[in-house]
This record gives sequence, structure tokens and C-alpha cells, in this order.
Amino acid sequence: MTLLVPGTLNQAVGALTGFSATPGFTITQSATTVPNGRQATVTAKLGTQPGAVDVHSASRNFSFLSTKPQVVRGVPPLNAAGQLVNVPINVYTLSVRKGLTPLAGQPAVHGYCQARVGIPAGTDLADPDNVSAMILAFTQALAQMIQEVVNTARTGEA
Repeated sequence: MTLLVPGTLNQAVGALTGFSATPGFTITQSATTVPNGRQATVTAKLGTQPGAVDVHSASRNFSFLSTKPQVVRGVPPLNAAGQLVNVPINVYTLSVRKGLTPLAGQPAVHGYCQARVGIPAGTDLADPDNVSAMILAFTQALAQMIQEVVNTARTGEA
């Protein structure tokens, strides 16, 4: 199943200058042309956010797209030595696109963030708790490091 973005995003995140402790967005599912994906758009902002933050419009996209593999691959057969080789990786993505102004008075250009989750075939059955732990650690790190990630994106400094 493809990820379905919740109708409201308002999970507490690490401190971010200019935003409340629980900034959020109201999300509406929308049509996508990707057969293995789902799309949603931001229709309202919640909590305290800087005034320049806007929601989805035709000229300034603010949307999510989640995808799954077109064909989820399973564990391949063992080789003659009884070993697994070339285990396929099933890749799931969650992308956010946002219209951003490159220069005052100029049209928006789409920036993006993308998370790619690569799950080796078979681990969903043989090691599901560690799949969950990996994804949990990744999302917790992003939430805790939000100001550092924003600073890096704004300044280019790590």
C-alpha cells in the first residue's frame, strides 16, 4: 500500500525559529498521474508560522507525493552454495514540493525534500521490528534536528 499522508500534520518537532512548538498543516488528498503513488496538497497552515508561509495554489505548489515500487519484489532463490545474493531493495518515497521565490518579483520555483526508504526484500517478514526501528530513528532524528537541517539548507554550512 502506498503511504497516505494524514489530513493534518501537527506533530511536535524540535524548535524552529519563527514557528510555534507544534506548527502544522491541513492536508487534502488530490489526484496524481503516478500509478503507484498518492498525492496530497496543503490547504491551510496551523499554529504560529511566519506570514510569508503560504499554502498550495496553482502557481505555488505545496504538495506531498508518496510512492511504492510498481512491483514489490520478494526474496530471490538461494544460489548453489545456499546463499542469498543480489537481494533486491524495495524503495518507497515521500516527497514534499513547495513553490519558493528565488528573487523578489520572480515566479516560484519548486524546491523539494525527499525521503527514500529502501527495504531489502524479505526483511518485512524476517526482521520487521528492525525495519520499524530504522524508520523510527530516521524520523526522530529529522524532528530533533529541524533547526540544524533548516540552517544547513539556508546557509550551505553543515
